[in-house]
Amino acid sequence: MNNNKLIFLDCGSTPLGLYPIVETAEWVEFLVSQNVMTIQLRIKDKPLEHVEQEVINSIAATKGTDARLFINDYWQLAIKHEAYGVHLGQEDLETADLNAIMQAGMRLGISTHCEKEVDRALCVTPSYIAFGPIYHTTSKEMTHAPRGLGHLRHWCDVLDYPVVAIGGIGVDNFEDVLAAGVNGISMISAITLAEDPALIIQKFLSSFV
Repeated sequence: MNNNKLIFLDCGSTPLGLYPIVETAEWVEFLVSQNVMTIQLRIKDKPLEHVEQEVINSIAATKGTDARLFINDYWQLAIKHEAYGVHLGQEDLETADLNAIMQAGMRLGISTHCEKEVDRALCVTPSYIAFGPIYHTTSKEMTHAPRGLGHLRHWCDVLDYPVVAIGGIGVDNFEDVLAAGVNGISMISAITLAEDPALIIQKFLSSFV
């Protein structure tokens, strides 16, 4: 990882806001139709050909809109098909060509779970830092205990970067997380498993106004 003087573009003056994480282009298209401004496509354990087609279709779904689409992990495909941005976990920082991502004019988000990982993310100038899990989550196997609102508030106060909260956030605790000073809130099951996704999305979106 060559991170010497890497400075990634910011995401503009509009907060990242509601930031759903989904695994299909169909979901991306639906979120765009609901005026969601920030979306992450995260696909795990699928053949590369499948992933590439989903990336192509997801980028196509955002064309002509102001939606910001981040591709999780597959930075080569994101560059190839000119996505808005890339999101990387800590393990991916070792193998990703960060210089290539920056030279492609892409935004970069980095996952963090503790002070050590935040410091590591700050070795570059990312577009945003994701921090969590804030609460217990079953959407992804986590090696870190829930961080809680206290840690979240701390990073929102001290970091000069947009902070995105993630992990176990839903209807019952959304407002508490928002009050911590975050720039965005990521969700998976609170949206994808909702009885009425459109209704819950509009409820969350209205909180950012």
